[in-house]
Order: sequence, then C-alpha cells, then structure tokens
Amino acid sequence: MSREEGGFWKGGPAPPCSRELVRIAVVASLVTPLREAQLGGAQAFLTDLARALAARGHDVTLYCAEGSAVRGPRLVAVPAPAGVEAALVMPGGAPRAPVPALREAFERLFDAVRRDGCDAVSQHAFDAEAFELAAGLPVLHTLHLPPLVPGVVAAAAAAGGRCATVSEAMRRAWAAAGVPGARVLPNGVPAFAVPAAAVARRALIAGRVSPEKGTAAAVRIARLAGLEPVLAGTVYDRGYWEREVRVPIAPVERPALWRLMAGSAVTLMPVEWDEPFGMVAAESQMAGCPVAGYRRGALPEVVEEGVGGILVAPGDEEALVAAVPAALALDRRLVRESALRRLDIRRSAAAYEAALSAP
Repeated sequence: MSREEGGFWKGGPAPPCSRELVRIAVVASLVTPLREAQLGGAQAFLTDLARALAARGHDVTLYCAEGSAVRGPRLVAVPAPAGVEAALVMPGGAPRAPVPALREAFERLFDAVRRDGCDAVSQHAFDAEAFELAAGLPVLHTLHLPPLVPGVVAAAAAAGGRCATVSEAMRRAWAAAGVPGARVLPNGVPAFAVPAAAVARRALIAGRVSPEKGTAAAVRIARLAGLEPVLAGTVYDRGYWEREVRVPIAPVERPALWRLMAGSAVTLMPVEWDEPFGMVAAESQMAGCPVAGYRRGALPEVVEEGVGGILVAPGDEEALVAAVPAALALDRRLVRESALRRLDIRRSAAAYEAALSAP
C-alpha cells in the first residue's frame, strides 16, 4: 500500500487481510484507567482505535485497568496493584519505580485474553511485563513513547518485527536504540463534526502539564502574542505547575475539548522533547484550529506547515511569538481539510487491520 509523506496512509479501501481477522484484543497499560477525559494521547488513541476497528466489523475487546469507563468497546477490567502510578513513565523525571505486583496484574490480563480467545492482539502498554507475557500470542506492540526505559527497550528488541511506532521520528529513535524492525503506524483522531463556536482571542494549551510539554513557555508565548492562555488537561508535575504555570486547569471530555479547539484562535505546542506523535496537534487541526509550535519529533509529520499550522526552530520563543499571527491568518477551512485528508482515525484502523492480519 502506498503512503503519503510522513508515513500517513492514503485513502481508499483497506488491503485484503492475509489471514482471517475477526476477534481483536486491544491491551492498554494498567498504570492508569481509561476515561472519557483521558490522561494522555496514547490512552485516547487506543480507545478511538478500538471503536474504529469495531466499526470495520471486528469483534473488539479492550483489556484495561479496573476503574476504566469509556463508551463503545467491550471492556475487561483487571485490578491494578496499589502504588501502580509509580510505574508511570515521566520523560525527564526520575527513573520509574519497580512495582512487583504489576507483573501479576498483567498475568491476570493476558490470562483473560487467552481465555477469551482472539485472532490478534494490539498491545499498547509501555511496560516490559506486557511484552514478555504476550509471548505466543499473535501480537503487535505499539511503542507510543521514545526508548526511555531500558527494560522496555530490551523487551521490544526481543519482540523484533512485532513492534510498531507512531511516527517516522519514533521509528528512527527506536532503530538507534537497537529496535530496527519496527513499522510506522501513525495515530489518528476521530473525524468529528466541528462544533459551532465563535473564535475567541485565546490560545489553547492542552494535554498534560509537565516540563517536556513546555506548558510554562506556552503561557508566556500566549501572553506575549496578546492572547489569553487557556489550559485543558491534567497536572502530571504539581511542583512544576506551582512554580512556573499557575494557570487554572481541569481535564475535559473529548467533545468539550473539541469545542474549546473550535473556539480557540490557536493551539500552542512549544514542546521541549521529541514529541512521539502529537494527538493535541491532530485534534486541533481536525477542529479547524491552527497549531503553532516547535519543529520537534513528529510534529512536522502531523502539522502540515503553512496549511495546518506554523512550526519554528526548537526553543526559539521569540520566533514562536512572531509566528502566532501567521498561524491566526491561516484558513481554518483548509486546516480542517488537511486533517481530514491525513489524520482520520479510520486510516489508522485500516493500517492496523492490515498489520494485525499479517502472518
């Protein structure tokens, strides 16, 4: 199948499956439950993927942590051990603490997968235990983060060609870390109808609040550009928020987030790490809201420069402030059309169907 630049699948029907694929198990990390107001882009994507695969006629079950509550797919929830949040990967933070009971929880999860039966497993947990315990299953592991954790890197290397990354930028990073066989299966977002909203002079800053997301820089840039900074998401690093951000923030469910995007002048993404994909950028463009950010990681793959947004050199706040007016001048109709052409979750589902059905 041909691809567009950046690894995004073109439209058209999915290729025929090379083996019958009916029952699909989608496995989430047990570190956080799944919610309609998700804690991160990977959680949002795998939930959307489960729904999109079901819409393509597959029998999809989502295996996740107890306490999960999302609409659509059948859920099988597994109790997560106390203190499991210590296993959350924080880019640039302290090494994740071991949680011995996490392996037992994943053993229960994969016991349920084997007991239920499936034709393929789409595995999204960034935990070495999930890689090891999926052995023997028809599994494809998706690497949603850079190669930050040595144990996960070793597990992914052992899995060989049964790994996928979410962008070409991440494929290169994982290849350099010793996992050269991963394919690129870019994320996508629902092609939701753009909510009717008057565009206000505000800059949306969405997602988790932590240093690598550049939240504090985004607040500064918004104010220097004459826009009101509006935050939507979750505080991952409380000390960082208290020291450098101190703008009210709350998690919002996806429809509310899409309304915010549709009514915002721009979405700011001055990321201070190599963004693996950029779900916020994708959803923002789907809502017709342009993105202004740094040219890092996968953002050049997700943002069609000059159409869906404006990207500048990493770390150059002055250049990003200057780029905001150019982003505001972009045609929001074309921003939306670009997203529909490149970032629709249905394209991701077709690509996953083909990858999962491969022998």
